[in-house]
Amino acid sequence: MPTYAFTTARPLTAAQRGALVESVTAIHAVEATAPRYFVQVVFHRVEPGSIFIGGEPASPDHVWVRADIRSGRTPAQKSKMLRRIMAETSEILGISEQAVWVYISDIPAHGVLEFGNVLPEPGGESAWLASLPQDLREKLERSA
Repeated sequence: MPTYAFTTARPLTAAQRGALVESVTAIHAVEATAPRYFVQVVFHRVEPGSIFIGGEPASPDHVWVRADIRSGRTPAQKSKMLRRIMAETSEILGISEQAVWVYISDIPAHGVLEFGNVLPEPGGESAWLASLPQDLREKLERSA
């Protein structure tokens, strides 16, 4: 669970996508203090001219990042996440920070099921991981 969705009309290279994946995975692990194995990243490319702001076409460099995360993070944690995602996305893509819009949406842990199990509250990841079948637990621990 957290799911980071990047939406842009701008084509992204494999190297840019890889750098963005590593960036948000590291940011989430550090700032939200969550295991890396929870982080998911999805890229949505839309046709140029199909995104509008205030009734006008958005800049082709505009990037939206929507993060659905488990609730329980403090405003300070979210602020750090927002600012780091904006800055690092801007740097990776070589675009203005003003062209990167980031949204963090909270979802209660009890409202998410992944790996066949309802997710734990933040801080309960170790006990949750220990309750999983051994093969799944080992797979997740390798990606941590």
